[in-house]
Amino acid sequence: MKRTFKYLAFAVISLFLTQSIFIAADGLMDDEVKTDCILILGNKVNKDGTLSPRLKARVDKGLQLFRENPSSIIIVSGGLGKEGYYEGTEMKKYLIDRGVPVDNVIADDLGNNTLQTANNYMELSKTHHLSSVTVVSQYYHISRTKHLLKKVGAGQVYGVHADFFEWRDFYSMFRECIAFYKYW
Repeated sequence: MKRTFKYLAFAVISLFLTQSIFIAADGLMDDEVKTDCILILGNKVNKDGTLSPRLKARVDKGLQLFRENPSSIIIVSGGLGKEGYYEGTEMKKYLIDRGVPVDNVIADDLGNNTLQTANNYMELSKTHHLSSVTVVSQYYHISRTKHLLKKVGAGQVYGVHADFFEWRDFYSMFRECIAFYKYW
């Protein structure tokens, strides 16, 4: 019985490490391609309405991509946080304050999770005739988001990670490995 448990534990740990390496590598290798849309996933908005450092890093990366391709549409997606702010709306304000034309930014305030964001993107892509998208999030979130976008029928899907790392990423990577299978 002990031997079986050891083999099973070894198999689970090996699978987790292999998957973690794949997720990290995929998320850290940015796709340098111009797309119709930049999709920035939401995160915490502070109690004073400012973007958390993690969210600011995502939006700043999206802003950088927009400046390289100013004809693209930016979709900022996130739900209502416990702080009382809609993430999409606050990200849109941030981008407009930094010179992005209001007509180039769409706030999706109903993107409460990654699957909902993917579904909402598909509806918006039909309305705005979008055929390619670059996802902007933390590196560990890119693979699953790209997978979900493809699963709901998005055309060309690429990813770029935000330049923000913290100790919490280790927990997030573990959670992401489990979530990946949930949506598979």
